[in-house]
Amino acid sequence: MTTTSFVRQLSILLIIIFAGMEMHLSAAQSHMNSPEDLPSLKGKKILMVWGGWKGHEPKEFNDKIQPLLTEMGAEVTVSDSLGIYADEALMATFDLIIHSWTMGKITKEQEKGLLNAIRNGAGIAGVHGGLGDSFRESTGFQYMAGGQFVAHPGGVFEHSVDITDTADPVTRGINSFRIKTEQYYLHVDPNVKVLATTTFSGDHDDWVDGAVIPAAWKKTYGKGRVFYFAIGHVAKDFDTPEAMEILLRGIRWASGSKYLPKEQWMSPVYPSGK
Repeated sequence: MTTTSFVRQLSILLIIIFAGMEMHLSAAQSHMNSPEDLPSLKGKKILMVWGGWKGHEPKEFNDKIQPLLTEMGAEVTVSDSLGIYADEALMATFDLIIHSWTMGKITKEQEKGLLNAIRNGAGIAGVHGGLGDSFRESTGFQYMAGGQFVAHPGGVFEHSVDITDTADPVTRGINSFRIKTEQYYLHVDPNVKVLATTTFSGDHDDWVDGAVIPAAWKKTYGKGRVFYFAIGHVAKDFDTPEAMEILLRGIRWASGSKYLPKEQWMSPVYPSGK
């Protein structure tokens, strides 16, 4: 075989290999972005509420996510005030609330309006401190959310988010991934449905070495669906494709409370002893 012939055949072989790889990647990406068993956002009424501690970039998060929801057909209302929660008649019109408010305080009237809306079927979704560290004095809000931030040993550094539920449509087809952000240590309701976890090392606090903490979960509160994702210290975290995909799928799932049967699960961490 001449050198020219060998180079030509090698080129053809490489073209075939790369074409196959592109088809495989395209199919995988299509699968990841098209979970057919999640609700559509088309026509859904979504309320996005942002505020609180500015270090978590609540406005930037809102501005990053809102256009995507609009492109998916949602009718989005935005508020930078918690006062909207006290309007129970208005709150009853929303299918989903995306809550992004780190720390701060909520009045009894605002909390009542928000929690009643969720009990009656509005979904709620949120990330990081925007949902997992809202209103530290409000145990009612924490009961609804399913967990509460308590620490982030080491601050911002690269760590793994491990997909632990590969069958759920929110995480199906998505691989575990690494991301540089805060690793949240959370106190968590043992009856949430855990979708992803993160494992702590002893590099920063040796007493939590090997601790496995949920990083994403689903739960219900009354008739409402609740989705939480611990990623999202800053809006740029969602430039990581896996993080953005999990968030958008979680939002879609939570938007279905008023239209789909209540999902049944109860898998407590602690055995009953019966």
